[in-house]
Amino acid sequence: MSRDRPPALRIVLIVVATTVAAALLIALLSVATGERGERRAPRTTTAAATTTVPRNAAAARVAGPASAAGTGTGARTSVVATGRPSAAELDAQVAAARRPVAGVPRARTRAFDADRALSLVRLQVAAGPRPAGSDALAAVRRQLVRRLPRATTEAVAGSPGLVNVVGRIPGRAPAVVLAAHYDTQLRPEGFVGANDSAAGTAVVLEAARALSRRPRPAGAREVRFVLFDGEELPPGGSDATFEQDGLRGSKAYAVAHRGEVGALVLADYVANRGLRLPRELGSDPRLWARVRAAAGRAGVGRIFAGTGIGIVDDHLPFLESGVPAVDLIDWDYAQKNTAQDTIDRLSLRALDATGETVVGWLDAERRR
Repeated sequence: MSRDRPPALRIVLIVVATTVAAALLIALLSVATGERGERRAPRTTTAAATTTVPRNAAAARVAGPASAAGTGTGARTSVVATGRPSAAELDAQVAAARRPVAGVPRARTRAFDADRALSLVRLQVAAGPRPAGSDALAAVRRQLVRRLPRATTEAVAGSPGLVNVVGRIPGRAPAVVLAAHYDTQLRPEGFVGANDSAAGTAVVLEAARALSRRPRPAGAREVRFVLFDGEELPPGGSDATFEQDGLRGSKAYAVAHRGEVGALVLADYVANRGLRLPRELGSDPRLWARVRAAAGRAGVGRIFAGTGIGIVDDHLPFLESGVPAVDLIDWDYAQKNTAQDTIDRLSLRALDATGETVVGWLDAERRR
């Protein structure tokens, strides 16, 4: 091309070049802002001043903004159960989860039935996506209620259609609580939440069965097994305000049962291959020490080593009301908040390690 361009052409080229440069600058700024957006600003809890991340911090990057029907925290979710796996797919995934993997020690206690727990993960995942308020979650809930001792359901205050599930072994107050959430994310499409939190729910159910089959010590504390609904964001909810928009079931339970709970352990990402469960930064140190002691007795103490980051999760409403609480969550789980959170990413041995630990902790804690 000739270097001598007409003046009008030079003006056009200058405008085009300026526009392109501006667009590139905006794109670069957007990327930088998005990367920073995965980490929330520091917050202060009753436990400590911590930098925390929302429980589904990566969801916006993976899935984009939520667009399901419904508005507000109490809207009924309208979601097609896309991503519902076939029986053959589930069988193959369960077989993969049963294969031995390196890095997770074998528990030496035999109080928890990991095979039964894995079948409970399969039961939930077979229903496909199970967001709060959906028909799929209601169908699964009916199955869960039948598997908890003295089970009851509690409507989540302020969120019509949402329901917490509670099982209990009677005893003196205050109660010891093992909890998980049982709803799944709205996005990404096809999200079935094998680790988040079908595995946590399965741990709660099987720990309840194991403990209810043991003789109850004289003077033992009450034990509750609570499955929270509405932990994940509602339609239109924002990752930037996850603590305000999510955690609906745990917030309602903490308010409704204020003064009744003496300690709580939350099971979230607890069954993935290569499982590591360092102390979540906001978790109560003394309660954590007792959980870790139970892991040591089960022979899996090295999984529960070190200190991680702070996570915005269902334990927070209890910490903020003065209840010692611990969040068991492997934040390094590579498939978190993606459609690849499937059963084949789990490990039977990891599921067993968590289960043996929490059964041992509950049995010791109810004697305190």
